[in-house]
Amino acid sequence: MKVIIVGGGKVGYYLIRTLIEHKHEPTVIEINREVSARIADEMDIPVILGDATNYETLKVAGASEADAFISVTGSDECNLISCQLAKKEFGVKKTVAKSNNPKNVSVIKALGIDVVINSTDSIASLIEREVDTARIKQLLQLNQGDISLFVVEIPQDYVYDGKMIMDLEFSSIFNIVSITRGDSLIIPRGQSMLKSGDRLLIISESNAIKEIKSVMKIKD
Repeated sequence: MKVIIVGGGKVGYYLIRTLIEHKHEPTVIEINREVSARIADEMDIPVILGDATNYETLKVAGASEADAFISVTGSDECNLISCQLAKKEFGVKKTVAKSNNPKNVSVIKALGIDVVINSTDSIASLIEREVDTARIKQLLQLNQGDISLFVVEIPQDYVYDGKMIMDLEFSSIFNIVSITRGDSLIIPRGQSMLKSGDRLLIISESNAIKEIKSVMKIKD
């Protein structure tokens, strides 16, 4: 997954480290020359020196190929405009903006940004869920963020192809809500089988994505 991060300050630095630890190579846009140089030296990743609200800067950063765009500068205006530019001009599907002022959260959401967060920990958690695997996506948080609905894309030649749910020890980690197979929607029972190419809707604790991936033997 290609991710562009705008802002190399405290929050941005933490997110960059998180992505790298998950074996991803983020591209960073930073307007401060010294901060840009420090990140490039320490992280050995692409760092674009420039203004993220500028079309050409995003073009150079490869925004047209980005799967996610996260702006975490100290300016809500910059975070909003850069995310809007990424989405409208470059077609980035997932935009995340940090709101430094909680009062701006609803406004930024109303202006088309997919996710607006004003907590460093929440942003880190979100990024980890988004980039941990392309086959597991979070759809919705419930119970104040403790529980989430996820979509799991079952790969071809799946190791559990043809296995019944009752024979697999999934229940302690998550529950399967539905199975989409082609044009059919299946409400699973214990004897329901998993098939390569299925799409599962599951419910689990929000922080259990690594366990889900491991138990289901899902690889990127």
